[in-house]
Amino acid sequence: MSEHPDIFTIPTPPENYRSGFVGIIGRPNVGKSTIMNFLVGQKIAITSPVAQTTRNRLRGILTTPEAQIIFVDTPGIHKPHHQLGRVLVKNAQSAIDSVDVVLFVVDCSVVAGGGDRYVAELLAQTETPVILGLNKSDQQSDVEFDQTYQTLAADRNWTIAKFSALQGDGMEELQQAIIEQLEPGPYYYPPDLVTDQPERFIMGELIREQILMMTREEVPHSVAVEIEKVVEEEKITRVFAAINVERPSQKAILLGKGGGMIKAIGTAAREQMQKLVEGKIHLELFVKVMPKWRQSRVKLAEFGYRVEEE
Repeated sequence: MSEHPDIFTIPTPPENYRSGFVGIIGRPNVGKSTIMNFLVGQKIAITSPVAQTTRNRLRGILTTPEAQIIFVDTPGIHKPHHQLGRVLVKNAQSAIDSVDVVLFVVDCSVVAGGGDRYVAELLAQTETPVILGLNKSDQQSDVEFDQTYQTLAADRNWTIAKFSALQGDGMEELQQAIIEQLEPGPYYYPPDLVTDQPERFIMGELIREQILMMTREEVPHSVAVEIEKVVEEEKITRVFAAINVERPSQKAILLGKGGGMIKAIGTAAREQMQKLVEGKIHLELFVKVMPKWRQSRVKLAEFGYRVEEE
């Protein structure tokens, strides 16, 4: 994974090659990051059972003989309850008009709800082509649920694709449906690149994923991870990261009895980081209390949560 792709390594595409940016839009926890990870073929976005896992607009890059697809994984669109939530939703909404195709993902294992209709209304106002993606087909107990989503697509000329990002069923068809919506275009990135995000960002996200997995509702979204320092030696990469929470009680949960929780988080995160870099990883985690950081524009900016302008 490269932090600064060299523009001179980008080749000229074959004739009739297609390319473009695809925004993955939908309610929280419908599987957007899982879809991107599956299609890119490598884990670059974190996933967890907790809703609103994704915070940044993360780009994943899939290059095939036919096309280069740059996926923009966005935070779930929801009713925000704090400044962080407002920033996340605004970024997701801005992605709708800045991409070439929108993949509107829904959970077809349940009927369409108010949140889905809200997103559908947002998308009805754009001229960007939309694919309605019915995810979690493997968990669907009643195929009649599909009708509630087909109603959303009615009169809007949306393509519908049904699949399971977890099992892989229908994913080839989804990929082809996306390619068919793209216009002829160049390689935007070198063909061997899978993300435009720096390794530090991915490392921080891998730590946050383990926090979400291991603490669930106890420390839901009051966590911001800062990679404070990365020291690359010949055979080992040393990573020093700060975990910021809002309350002392959350710090106590993260540390755990005798430091057991923070040790478990570090071990699991280090195993994931090992896939990013060559040699061994040494990871040191520190927990800091930063009261009400989610309400502070200054702290949000420091932690990397800026409103996207484009």
